[in-house]
Amino acid sequence: ALGLAALLADPHAAGAQQPTAAAGTPTQSGPAGPLRIRLPIVTVTAEKEPEDKQATPISVTAVPKETLESAAVRSVSEAADYAPNTFFHEFSARKLSNPRFRGVGSSPNNPGVTTYIDGVPQFHANSSSIELVDVEQIEFVRGPQSALFGRNTLGGLVSVASARPSLGDWTGSLSGPLGNFSSREVRASASGPLMPGKLALGMALGYSARDGFTKNDLTGHDLDFRSALSAKGQVLWTPAANWEARVILTGERARDGDYALNDLDALRANPFHAARDFEGFTRRDIVAPTVLVRRIGTAVDVSTTTGLVWWKTDDRTDLDYTPLPLVTRENAERDLQFTQEVRFASSKDAPIPLSDAVMLKWQTGVFVFSQDYEQDAVNGFSPFVLSPFLGLPVTQHSPRSTLEDRGIGVYGRGTFSVHETLEATIGVRGDYERKSARLETFFSPPVAPATSVTPEDSFSDLSPHFTLAYHMVPTKQMVYATAAR
Repeated sequence: ALGLAALLADPHAAGAQQPTAAAGTPTQSGPAGPLRIRLPIVTVTAEKEPEDKQATPISVTAVPKETLESAAVRSVSEAADYAPNTFFHEFSARKLSNPRFRGVGSSPNNPGVTTYIDGVPQFHANSSSIELVDVEQIEFVRGPQSALFGRNTLGGLVSVASARPSLGDWTGSLSGPLGNFSSREVRASASGPLMPGKLALGMALGYSARDGFTKNDLTGHDLDFRSALSAKGQVLWTPAANWEARVILTGERARDGDYALNDLDALRANPFHAARDFEGFTRRDIVAPTVLVRRIGTAVDVSTTTGLVWWKTDDRTDLDYTPLPLVTRENAERDLQFTQEVRFASSKDAPIPLSDAVMLKWQTGVFVFSQDYEQDAVNGFSPFVLSPFLGLPVTQHSPRSTLEDRGIGVYGRGTFSVHETLEATIGVRGDYERKSARLETFFSPPVAPATSVTPEDSFSDLSPHFTLAYHMVPTKQMVYATAAR
């Protein structure tokens, strides 16, 4: 691929400095000392608190901003190539990007691996695999995380963190890579202080498009082309050294082609080719504001995460996947979710001393959410398809549905450290959830009886967690074992 890049920076930032050993470069410990490699410290938030990855007893892979940019990673599923035991299955459309960690996964609207974007969980796969703009790091956490994050993290979770606006100097970037299949992109970002050290603004914009990989032999058109416009705006306010407030607004408008599906034998005989009379599309719109507030205290830290996620998708496709005008499908989905989390934790440098040898770190929090979901899926049948005696076109709504979901979760955990080498972590989370739905199936004209159900139910769950870790000194290696559900 070809690339065009420009970097905007403060000219005073390139002043003379004393030479130092860069992270990740060879250094000599002395005139005749052994050659050593100094690697940068990787900080992760897999357990809700920033920690050194090497000291965190959890299976996590962090993909930093430098890797995302140098490898031209544009989606969460592409970043997963750097994480072992993770797999993303994109069912021909970006909205159906379903992760599986260590073989654990589930349906798009009840995930076993949940994606968190700036601390806000995405309850549906339709809003999880978005275009990456101005992202600082992506973490892939493998294994059950239910004791901290709830029951929808049985297989693990994905955490996407946006880059913080700069409080010091104005910086920016602009790139426009080109590639095969008429792939083209424009990405721009700018960040800097409005009030140095107090108030900062960040803005990012991305556009990407490409032709499809699959050709419709009946029309000569590409089926699965893609096009998306993404944007992100941020405001960072630090009124005091121990206070921070951050507002993030993310949006995406994707206008993609049809599902590239066909008869399996036909695909094996002629890959990347299909023949259908109807060419559809998949469209998605997302708007997601997030508010993050954090106060660092002398003994207790307090943080809140408030998130609103609104999305809608509309797609149409040829359901029979043949050149014959038999069946089409239209599917419209809408979702609005609200989440609020309040968390308290012992300050990083102020654990509770239980004895001369034992220290305690703790955290506890409350999480509440609401979700309102709507779907109207319509199958369109041509005359005589349902019956040789039915010479009229028929539409079937299957289903037309609404779902209301409300829930609350309370969690707490403590880590006991003995001589800073042996750690035991005990945690538990309790969740309560209530769902009500309405599902209808009917034909127009009414060639068969309509059905309607209105189920309602409540659920509760208790998720325990236990970890035992031993830190080896001075090698800084660690051995740990975890039991969780």
